Amino acid sequence: MPGKMLYSPKDLNRVFAEGYESKGWEKMRVKCDYPTNYYQPGYSPKPMRQTAYREMDFLKDRLGVEVQFGKYAFMVYNVCAKMTIFHNLGYIDAGIEIVPVKSFADEMSTGVSYFEQFVWDLEQRGVAEIDIPVLIYGIDA
Repeated sequence: MPGKMLYSPKDLNRVFAEGYESKGWEKMRVKCDYPTNYYQPGYSPKPMRQTAYREMDFLKDRLGVEVQFGKYAFMVYNVCAKMTIFHNLGYIDAGIEIVPVKSFADEMSTGVSYFEQFVWDLEQRGVAEIDIPVLIYGIDA
């Protein structure tokens, strides 16, 4: 959008990180040891170049927080998989996902997904027995 002042998702994430970290919240990384026993017999993959991990943006008092001003797939993944994984590993009991509402997403410098999409998907998905309590918090500028 030539000539229009837009919000930078990267800068917004940085500001959130500074605010949460100043209040004692910490990032949590969990190393992923991927299994190899599901490959077809005789298949030998190349070794991974980097260690794989999953990361929770902020964690404190068994509450996990994810700030998502990025790609759509990560929003659904965060709630439907990552929050459950961190719960199953014993780190969190509940979570918060902070996302932009549509009007805020429209003012960002990169294409991001938004609260309204996320809510629709979760309503269509329904509740699963493995779900944990997660507040989806839509914010505007």
